[in-house]
Amino acid sequence: MRRAQGFEGVWSGALEVGGQRLRIVFRLQRDAAGKWQGVIDSPDQGAAGIPISEITVEGDTLRIRSEAVGGEFSGELSADGRQLTGVWKQGGQELRLVLTRGEPPAPKRPQEPKPPFPYRTEEVRIPQRKGRFELAGALTLPEGKPPFPAIVFFTGSGAQNRDEEIFGHKPFLVLADYLTRAGYATLRMDDRGVGGSGGEMRTATTLDFAEDLLAGVRYLQTRREIDRKRIGVLGHSEGALVGAIAASKAPREIAFLIMLAGTGVPGEQILYRQAELISRKSGIAESLIERNRALQQRVFEVLKRERDDTKAQEAIYEAMVQSLGAGVNLPESQKSALRAQAASYASPWFRTFVTLDPAPYLRKVRCPVLALNGELDLQVDPEQNLPVIERALREGGNKRFTVRRLPGLNHLFQKAKTGLITEYAQIEETFNPDALETIRKWLDETVKGAK
Repeated sequence: MRRAQGFEGVWSGALEVGGQRLRIVFRLQRDAAGKWQGVIDSPDQGAAGIPISEITVEGDTLRIRSEAVGGEFSGELSADGRQLTGVWKQGGQELRLVLTRGEPPAPKRPQEPKPPFPYRTEEVRIPQRKGRFELAGALTLPEGKPPFPAIVFFTGSGAQNRDEEIFGHKPFLVLADYLTRAGYATLRMDDRGVGGSGGEMRTATTLDFAEDLLAGVRYLQTRREIDRKRIGVLGHSEGALVGAIAASKAPREIAFLIMLAGTGVPGEQILYRQAELISRKSGIAESLIERNRALQQRVFEVLKRERDDTKAQEAIYEAMVQSLGAGVNLPESQKSALRAQAASYASPWFRTFVTLDPAPYLRKVRCPVLALNGELDLQVDPEQNLPVIERALREGGNKRFTVRRLPGLNHLFQKAKTGLITEYAQIEETFNPDALETIRKWLDETVKGAK
C-alpha cells in the first residue's frame, strides 16, 4: 500500500543547522515515460527550483541527489505514506530530516496589511521616457485634503517587485501602509523587467535605476493630488544609493531623501566586509574566509583590467575553479553553475556596482537626509558606511541630515538575534515598529512643516 501511495508530490520539512531552522521542500514527479524528475526549494534562503540530478526509488526507500547544491537525501516512507524520515548529507555534514506530504505552512506575517484600508490605492503606469518603456506601480493616497506630500520607494539589489518582496516579507507594502495612514502619499514601482514593468534588468546598472526613480518622481509631479514641492524618495540598500544619485542629479525635484541601509563606500568594499561578517557569524574557519577573500580580490582585479566580457568571464571562471582546488574533477552541473556565476560577475550591473563610489553623489545632495542602519546589519555594515555617509554630506555643505544606528535590527530592519540572512524568513516581524516610528517622526518634523 505504501508503494502504491508513492513518492510523487510535494514533501516539506526543516533542517536544524547551527541553531537555525532551514525549511526544505522536495517537488517530485514522474514524466509520461515514468522517469523521475524534481526540484528542491529552500524558502529560508530565497531559493526555488533547484534541480535534482538523480532520484532513485527502491521499495519504501527514496534517494535524492542534487549536484547543484552538492547534497543528497536518503529516507524511508512511513506506513501511512505521509512521512519521509531520513538523512540529508551536504558539505561533510549529516543532518536528520523528516518530511511530511504537502506544502509547507505559510509563514506568519502579522504586519502585512489587510483590507479595508482607510486610503485609496491606484494602479498606475509611469513613463520612463529615456528608456522608452513604462513602469508599473501602486499609488496610495491618504484621507484628507490634497495636495499631499509624497514618497517614491526604490528597492535594493536584484529584480524585485513593488513590495520589495523577500523571504515571504513585503517591507515596502508595510511601509507604504504605515506612512499613508500617517498622511503621506506613496508610490511603489515594480523594478524594470519585473511584474508589470517594461524594460530590461539584465543590461541595466545602478545609474539606469536612478532614471527609473526620477521617472516616478516626475510622474507624481503630474498628479494634482500631490504637492510638487514635497516629493521625496525612500530607498533600501542599493535603492538608497539610487536615491542619492537621483537627488544629486535633480536637486530641485527631490525634497527629501530617506536612506535605509544605504551604502557609503564602493561596492568592492561592501562585498569584502559583507562576506567577512557573514562568514564569521556563521562560524566559518578563518582559513576558508581568507581563501574566499583572495578569490574576491582576483575577481575584482579581472573586472578592473579586462573590459571584454567574454575574456573576463573565462578568467573569473578559471579563478573560481582554482580556488576550489577541484580542476577537471568538477561535475558538469557545477561547472555550468560556476560559468553562470562568472557571467553575472561580468554583467554591466556588477561591474558598475563594484567601482561606483556613493560619496561624490552624496556631496551633491542638497535636500534633508535621513540615513538609518540596523546595528546587526551584516550586508551593509553600519560601522563601515554611516560615518562615510555623514562625512560626505558634511563635505558637501548639507546641514540638514540625521544619521542613526538602530539597536538590534538587521538589514531588513527586523528585530534579530544574529543578523544572518537565514533569520530573515524565520522572523515574523517584517519591519520593526520603532524603526517605522523613527521614519514617521522625521518626516513629520522635516516634511509636513515645510509647506
